[in-house]
Amino acid sequence: MIPVEVENRIAKYFFHNYLPEEIMDEIIDVLIPQCLNVEEEDIDHDELVMDAVLILLALLDEKSIK
Repeated sequence: MIPVEVENRIAKYFFHNYLPEEIMDEIIDVLIPQCLNVEEEDIDHDELVMDAVLILLALLDEKSIK
């Protein structure tokens, strides 16, 4: 099994290098307000990931990201 840290680094590389800028902007616009004025330990990381995944699925909707 691949270590979680390796998976995270691969995902981060893909996210920052291959995701279309307009999709990245949409994700940032949704996630940033959820993190403002909240202590780090109070942020629900699972909810942030789910919100980002839902945005990705909606915006990519069978489009190629190459």
